[in-house]
Amino acid sequence: MDYGIRGRKAIVCASSQGLGKACARALALEGVDLVLNARGSEALEATAEEIRRESGVHVSAVAADIATPEGRAAVLAACPAPDILVNNAGGPPIGDFRDWDEAVWQQAVNANMITPIMLIRATVDGMIARKFGRIVNITSRSVKAPLPDLGLSNGARAGLTGFVAGLARQVAKHNVTINNLLPGPFETARTVDGLRKRSAKAGQDFEAFTAARRAEVPAGRFGDPEEFGRACVFLCSAHSGFIVGHNLLIDGGAVNATL
Repeated sequence: MDYGIRGRKAIVCASSQGLGKACARALALEGVDLVLNARGSEALEATAEEIRRESGVHVSAVAADIATPEGRAAVLAACPAPDILVNNAGGPPIGDFRDWDEAVWQQAVNANMITPIMLIRATVDGMIARKFGRIVNITSRSVKAPLPDLGLSNGARAGLTGFVAGLARQVAKHNVTINNLLPGPFETARTVDGLRKRSAKAGQDFEAFTAARRAEVPAGRFGDPEEFGRACVFLCSAHSGFIVGHNLLIDGGAVNATL
């Protein structure tokens, strides 16, 4: 299938590993030139080189903290007129809300709500003028089914979701779409880290604990990041212009809901 985006330009945030990398790689394989971003330069450069070799597209790497004005400015300087924006940020820590002071909340809201909004603000008018734009925000299944120890994520990502619901309907007539991807459990370093913390807190063996969590997923497994990347590509494609303001769960059926 030709997704109709060869030669487009994309910014993919937090893309040195995990789901961000999977989205970047999938876009590159469809001929999209990339600006990748992450805080750690070594892993970021390695990912950029890997994608260049595999896809042949132009890949720039900007090592910066996207949650800062300076980091966002550096990324936008490398790609001031993106056709595609994939917003992503490392999720805030798990824990008990009683342990989080105001500074922790501000950090979570800044990274997972304000930062993507600022990037949308910086790019959406250019997309409108060019009559093409695709914005995908990587949020979490916790937006639809809040998880007890992910209060920071539940709150900050729900705020972004509410903002997107309004803006997406305002810009859709210009062939600019904004949608959210809600990942469940995927085979990523973040998932493994979270499982280690939860198993330790529960006083259980990590392997047994992880096997039990896999068994809870109706699909019987955790997701492959490549599956997530392909879903992102479709939402970024020329064929997705009638998909507006949606929250697409990619979780193997883990969220038990009718709607």
